[in-house]
Amino acid sequence: MELLDKLKWRYAAKAMNGQKVSEDKINNILEAASLAPTSSGLQPFEIMVVTNQEIKEKIRAIGWNQSVITDCSHLLVFAAWDTYTAERINKMFDLTNEARGFVNEGWENYRQMLLNSYPQKDAEVNFQHAARQAYIAFSQAIAAAAFEGVDSTPIEGFDPAALDEILNLREKGLRSCVILPLGYRDAENDWLVNLTKVRKSREDLVTLID
Repeated sequence: MELLDKLKWRYAAKAMNGQKVSEDKINNILEAASLAPTSSGLQPFEIMVVTNQEIKEKIRAIGWNQSVITDCSHLLVFAAWDTYTAERINKMFDLTNEARGFVNEGWENYRQMLLNSYPQKDAEVNFQHAARQAYIAFSQAIAAAAFEGVDSTPIEGFDPAALDEILNLREKGLRSCVILPLGYRDAENDWLVNLTKVRKSREDLVTLID
């Protein structure tokens, strides 16, 4: 049960020590995020990996001055598509056909169903749907980081519009939705590090329906 042990070890680090995470660990975390399931396999998001210290300082200023933003090794910004377009949908379906080496009639019918649905919806509705897909990958990145022995801090406390401007996300058809500093805990300066992890009991969390 190594994964469960790692998840019990992890917590939302409130202070990091600036130590760099190796590129192979970062790549494993990003690969895990890439392997996350998403609706229709569209992966409607991108992940910005920020290591530039000046940019991290700017993000900290619009992120409630949280020190982990600047003291982390790598800052992951999960940015969802601002809407679904025919071009974006077709690109992913074409990629699938190319990777699998054949065209399936049922798959092409499914493509047309999405083309006749998503692009006609309100952009905000589409963004909210895409953001939920980004969160699936975000959660998988957290678990992968724990597996690699890397600390992480899930952060929603920032100004999304300001972050979009800092990273020029709107010009790319993206909107930030959540960020994830990766690094190593500064145990001497982290008030949370030694506190007991508290979760609901299994009875309060899980309902069995036989």
